[in-house]
Amino acid sequence: MHTRLSSASKEVTIGDDQPFCIIGERINPTGRRLFQEQLRAGDLSAIERDVAAQVAQGAMVLDINMGVPLTDEPALLRRAVKLVQSITDLPICIDSSVVEALEAGLSVYEGRALVNSITAEDDRMAEILPMVKHYNAAVIALPNDHDEIPMEADKRLVLTKKILDTAVDKYGLAVEDIIIDPLAMPIGADPNIVNVAYETIHRIHDEYGANMTVGASNVSFGMPGRQTINATFLPMAMTVGLTSAIMDARTPQIVEAVKAADLLLGHDEWGMAWIAAHRARQVAEKASTP
Repeated sequence: MHTRLSSASKEVTIGDDQPFCIIGERINPTGRRLFQEQLRAGDLSAIERDVAAQVAQGAMVLDINMGVPLTDEPALLRRAVKLVQSITDLPICIDSSVVEALEAGLSVYEGRALVNSITAEDDRMAEILPMVKHYNAAVIALPNDHDEIPMEADKRLVLTKKILDTAVDKYGLAVEDIIIDPLAMPIGADPNIVNVAYETIHRIHDEYGANMTVGASNVSFGMPGRQTINATFLPMAMTVGLTSAIMDARTPQIVEAVKAADLLLGHDEWGMAWIAAHRARQVAEKASTP
């Protein structure tokens, strides 16, 4: 099952027979006080630096979130989408909890965007899925509802089915345009919670064939050595069906772990991408040596 995203000039395909899709998480003001202050002042220059850093390390899609308190989020997200599309050809994931902001971003986007996100709540699906259909986008869906974030794989599968059935039967979307987030939660909060995520990924892959993504940094939240945890979590998740992640695309340790897993899982024919990246590093190291 292939989910196709595009900019005006470039297409990215997500699927379990494709290289793992790295969605860069950096263009997000959460936890970034200086970035928030700059955005309130109308200064988007940090976005240009974040784009360059993520593209250089291998991001394939860029997530854009402009959720800054005391700002006009729809206007800010519209500006950010236009700016990012002016400096890179990578497809964009338009990320907001505000429906008006999502529509503002989609209205100026050139290509086929990814929308982040819906839940299994009926009102949230009713607000967002018609918009996703109208703009011919794809959407990330989280299997939680008004009642809870389920701690068991069984409940997550029930809500996944509800989302897929509703999106396809009621709103006319294709199954391949729904990317499920199986809910990766902090290992520091519950020592079994990541095993639940792996079980959920495996069962969604086997029962529905749907593409999946996670907020990979969630897993290591509150723990030391976060990069090592994330660089271990993702390849393990890939073996049971995870096909993309919103992740730190600037950290070589994490990106290289994903690329090595692609090689070992047969998603890098003859290791050509791995070899090319190795040679590029050699050239860069040689150029930087006095």
